Amino acid sequence: MPNELSPRADDVSSGFLTQTGGRIARALRGLTGAARIAITKTLRPALPEDDLRWLRGRIDACLAARGGEVSARAAAAEIGRYYLMLNDTGRQRFLNSLAAHYDVDHDAVRKLASKVAQSEGEAMIATQEALRDLLESPRLRLMKRFNSIEGGVKFLVDLRADLLRLARADAQLAPLGRELRTLLASWFDAGFLELRSIDWKSPAALLEKLIGYEAVHEIRSWSDLKKRLDSDRRCFAFFHPSMPDEPLIFVEVALVNGMAGSVQSLLDESTPSRDADEADTAIFYSISNAQAGLAGVSFGEFLIKRVVGELQRDFPGLKTFATLSPIPGFAAWLSGACATGDVKRLLPMTDTLLLTALAGANEADSALQSLLREAHWPDNPRISQALRAPLTRLCAHYLYHERGAANRAKDPVAHFHLSNGARIERINWQGDNSAKGMAQSHGFMVNYLYRLGDVEKNYERYMGGHVAASPAVRDLC
Repeated sequence: MPNELSPRADDVSSGFLTQTGGRIARALRGLTGAARIAITKTLRPALPEDDLRWLRGRIDACLAARGGEVSARAAAAEIGRYYLMLNDTGRQRFLNSLAAHYDVDHDAVRKLASKVAQSEGEAMIATQEALRDLLESPRLRLMKRFNSIEGGVKFLVDLRADLLRLARADAQLAPLGRELRTLLASWFDAGFLELRSIDWKSPAALLEKLIGYEAVHEIRSWSDLKKRLDSDRRCFAFFHPSMPDEPLIFVEVALVNGMAGSVQSLLDESTPSRDADEADTAIFYSISNAQAGLAGVSFGEFLIKRVVGELQRDFPGLKTFATLSPIPGFAAWLSGACATGDVKRLLPMTDTLLLTALAGANEADSALQSLLREAHWPDNPRISQALRAPLTRLCAHYLYHERGAANRAKDPVAHFHLSNGARIERINWQGDNSAKGMAQSHGFMVNYLYRLGDVEKNYERYMGGHVAASPAVRDLC
């Protein structure tokens, strides 16, 4: 999902997988004594049937843990190394095997569940405990073993990224995906996460990862990154103890005066830095999930609240906390609205007359589509002036009224901020005139305002179906 909270690519970087494999290999070499297991076989990348049968034997040995827990951890590390030898075909076959052969024994569960109703006292308690153990699938027990291996948690995060990608065309993988998501959500509870400030003096390897993981506004060079880490900027990230060198999610903040409306102005390398102590506004202009395998594991809201607390402590003069956010779904929604004839219904007569006259069309929908197809229309004052008012109204309508599943805001970034208690504060015409910004939202960006005294109220009202918005935004609708 190409938005404020998504990694820039669906596929996990092969470089990071290689690094993960290296850490698992080092953990494997660190195991000593009889429990040490060496890599003894080279698997073919597509994992043909004979290789798959052999690998299932290693999984069975790991689950049996006949040599004790240390031996089981070593066997899990070995399986991880074998997995990293595989291509996409082999990985899908491996994951399908986990889904098909290492599920819960449903017949055994049904038999034991019937005994629970027939027993009482100590016997019932013992039967319930046995049932609880039986409900944990063998594949889940296998995945839990990676928690105690150096690099093992990162391996599982990357494995889930593979799973999310491969499961799109394979419904059989869905139960495995749910189990892995639940496991990772328990391991990555916000209480376990460490908030760190990242600056220009941070390790080069970490700074390189920021460049690679930035999902909203591409970091074009080291000088661009240096500008984003200047004295009037801040960058914060969450880290997990098991992945101390890997940011999970990070936010970039500009300390400015007044609410920023253009990301190009914020990112202009030629603009001199300001005195951060004189700033009255903190603008969150980029929030990026760094780990594709943690999609759906929510901790972004905790990041914003923690960062606000840090900024209030360091800069007492800050009065306003707001975002400058993309609107990744607006252009696609507008295209659909034009195709179904909804634009005419949403615009006042003055706008429709202006659009049809300028485009030489009979209907506002076709007129708008025609004008937006004009090459370099933002640089044409006549077209740009004509489009500004109707497009701004339509963007406000999209953010304020359009709904997706479960009555949540249709735009994913809007849902994220509204569900965290923000309100839609201002629609910004030509807020992002990059190629990406024009393709996603015809250049629009939006400020979401975090007014700390209203956050809980806004959240509760949003859960009830009401979107918080400023009077200016509501007037546009």
